Amino acid sequence: MEGALQVPIIDLSSIDLTDSLKKACIENGFFYLINHEVEDDLIRRVFDGSRGFFDLSIGEKMKVLRKNHRGYTPFYDEKLDLVDNPKGDPKESIYFGAPEDISPYGSLNQWPPEEILPCWRSTMEEYYRVILNLGKRVLSLIALALNVNEDFFEKVGAFNPPGALLRPMHYPVADEINYCAQYMHGCGAHTDYGMITILITDGVPGLQVCRDKLQKPQIWEDVSQLNGGFIVNVGDMMERWTNCLFKSIYHRVTKPEQERYSVAMFFDPSPDCVVECLKSCCSESSPPRFPPVRVADYLKEHYNITYGYQ
Repeated sequence: MEGALQVPIIDLSSIDLTDSLKKACIENGFFYLINHEVEDDLIRRVFDGSRGFFDLSIGEKMKVLRKNHRGYTPFYDEKLDLVDNPKGDPKESIYFGAPEDISPYGSLNQWPPEEILPCWRSTMEEYYRVILNLGKRVLSLIALALNVNEDFFEKVGAFNPPGALLRPMHYPVADEINYCAQYMHGCGAHTDYGMITILITDGVPGLQVCRDKLQKPQIWEDVSQLNGGFIVNVGDMMERWTNCLFKSIYHRVTKPEQERYSVAMFFDPSPDCVVECLKSCCSESSPPRFPPVRVADYLKEHYNITYGYQ
């Protein structure tokens, strides 16, 4: 059974947001964010550049094939739900970390040559910094909603260094790619691994959520489009911090009937950050449901399942 969903809206221009934000995270696990002050022109340039990248030949895109979880992920590379998508997800994407991410060999991020995609690198680095600041603002509000100091996530090392990953994604229409089964989805059902995810789409529908993944049969609801709004969803790390008070929402993308683009920023805590239940979210009658976990260990386990590597 599927239907349309009334998505909570959080207006950043409002004075008191903590109650409405907490209600949205408890009851839905996600919400729309408006009056976020991210410029329309920047969003347009991000989508224009992303379309330009995905329009490149497969040979050009494979030159920046994913290493250290940075770079291009081809069609069927990601395996989120092997029941519905046994071959993998029929989408392509590219990952970027913080512009400052470096190794002894240079930047961890991989970019097509400037002469092929002029200004795309500078645009994406600008967007990364803008959305990183927006995410920090949202997380400070979430902290207040959880009755801890607004700088809680900063103080526990969630941003030292920033572990957030930026990911433009491309979903071709169904008749342009070999869908291996009638029930196949553009993106298999899953939860996100981090604290929150901030998503913007090109307006093409397809996102669905299941607010109770344990319910049988599962009920999937369409997420309606709100022009100019960012979709923010709770991830696994936030669910663990809050002892399941905030829901890590189960979601997927349906088989596209028209070409679809989206850009997600996954707010993973820094690798050495340890996530454990907040004291405000547990008690004798409601003890912690999860043991403390180091973020790098959690991500390694889940990336190995999703991509088949250590």
